[in-house]
Amino acid sequence: MPNQIRDLLKVDTTSFPYIFEQNVTVPLKAANGLVRCNVYRPKDSDQNKYPVLVTYGPYGKDIPYADFQSKSYSEVNPEHHGPHAAWETPEPTFWTKNGYVIVRVDERGLGQSPGVLDTMSRGTSEAFFDVVEWCSEQSWSSGKVGLLGISYYAGSQWRVAARKPKGLSAIIPWEGMSDYYRDRCRHGGILSNDFIKWWWNRQVITCQYGRPGRAAGNWGPDTLEGDLSPEELKASRRDQNIDNLNNQFRDQEYYASKEYSMEDIDIPLLSVANWGGILLHLRGNVQGFTHAASKFKYLRFITGRHDLPFYYTEEVEIQRSFLDAFLKGEDRAGWSRLGEVPPVDMVLRKGDVGYNNAEAERSYKRRTEMSWPIARTVYQKFYLHSSKTLSAAYPQESSLSKLSYDALGTIQDPKFIQFTTPPFGGETEITGHITAHLHVSVSMDPSGPVPKDIDLFATLRHISPTGTEIFYTGTAGDPVPLTKGWLRVSMRKVNTTHRKHRDYLPHRDYFSTDALPVIPGEAYGVDVEIWPTNVVVEKGGRIVFEVSSGDTQGSGLFTHTDPIDRSEEKFKGKNNIHFGEGYLNYVTLPIIPPEAGRNAGLPGE
Repeated sequence: MPNQIRDLLKVDTTSFPYIFEQNVTVPLKAANGLVRCNVYRPKDSDQNKYPVLVTYGPYGKDIPYADFQSKSYSEVNPEHHGPHAAWETPEPTFWTKNGYVIVRVDERGLGQSPGVLDTMSRGTSEAFFDVVEWCSEQSWSSGKVGLLGISYYAGSQWRVAARKPKGLSAIIPWEGMSDYYRDRCRHGGILSNDFIKWWWNRQVITCQYGRPGRAAGNWGPDTLEGDLSPEELKASRRDQNIDNLNNQFRDQEYYASKEYSMEDIDIPLLSVANWGGILLHLRGNVQGFTHAASKFKYLRFITGRHDLPFYYTEEVEIQRSFLDAFLKGEDRAGWSRLGEVPPVDMVLRKGDVGYNNAEAERSYKRRTEMSWPIARTVYQKFYLHSSKTLSAAYPQESSLSKLSYDALGTIQDPKFIQFTTPPFGGETEITGHITAHLHVSVSMDPSGPVPKDIDLFATLRHISPTGTEIFYTGTAGDPVPLTKGWLRVSMRKVNTTHRKHRDYLPHRDYFSTDALPVIPGEAYGVDVEIWPTNVVVEKGGRIVFEVSSGDTQGSGLFTHTDPIDRSEEKFKGKNNIHFGEGYLNYVTLPIIPPEAGRNAGLPGE
């Protein structure tokens, strides 16, 4: 780095109900560099040792929550307001009062940490490893370290836990994707560009080390060692927008360097998944829980917005109870005694309570289960019919036919077909993983290019007994449907021999060697992974399965619009779903019977 490194440490022992150390230097072993952190510790931590909760991320450790997201902060539980409250991280006043040290680290290349900005990279995880071990060795540390945070501060937990740093004793990845390629960057192989662009421009590059004008923009303090020139800033970062566009497959170095084995995670974990997080984190929380090798692992489902539930009084008590058990040896609930706490704790979404209404969502009941997927799940096929119906009745298509829609639909001009069930004959719970099996083809426009691929966008919607669609709370408080799924048809190859492959969850490697041709007029049978969901359909309610060629309602910030990744040259034409002999199309829904073996009142039987 062009700047001369200086000692920036400041210590305040009197202004707050905790000792505040700002810009503490943490040396990095792997990269021969350093990162800087803020340490918030109990007043008596010079005499007593405490467990440590660490966050490591890009959003600027010194930016007050009220500046980073003012509206969100105004709605956060007031118990977690404080002079050093920060976006998506534990609030120091509360946690130091309850016997923890909080360490908040500026990721390398961000805030006050020099180095190359390379978010979610191998180097980032290696630096985080060093930070965890450093925390375990400090004089005020009990030697036990936990990880607690939302989103970025959760997704990074999976990757560092798999590296097994000394001292790491428990993690709570709260809404944190675990698979960089499948969960975040390339849904079904399709580039999810718009969120990455928004996130990068608003929340990451604005915090880059050396960026001028941060203080003037009320975005934390300026870089204390001095600003960098535009040329120096550009040379000191890897832009996710560029890298994700230029890399399409998991066997390319860009994606391969970020891989790790979930089976290497063996410490206690509480994975918290949001049913409404259908475009970023939900899948990763479920998969992380499923495949971690931890003896003590728990999956908790919540609803509500992305930012607020982390601070609800009841949810914080869950966090504290879990961490106390594994970091302090104070197990009030039985987390550390196998079998005392059911491994799955879920919210049941029944009825229309509206969306972005936390109080109304409290009417949802909770239920515990001993396994995921739920052991008594019945995987029921609902068949697509050319009449645009969806039912458990086997199709009786007398002739070959197809339904067509334009390719390259957009959120502003969606192109789709919907298949609707008859009214359900009784209350029916759908909880778990969903797969759609479709026979699809592409046709050329009379004067257009020769299409070479098909992008499939699938959505599951819930219609109330009164005929109105029921929406749920999405990441930003926006109305979302039950769930979504995607597939780029050239990436249709499924690896049925992979250890993660299941009949209800097809596994794709997304390797460059897996890419298959798509020829106009040729019908291809494909299995589309749709993200897990939960709903209790009331008697008279219906389910809609929607197939589209682009983003439709409920996509929010997470749209797929890159003109290179989804070019007219490659995709323009008519997309078709085929029916008749040899073309069986269906959606497999995970039905949870009210009693083992008893029918739940399916439609169309």
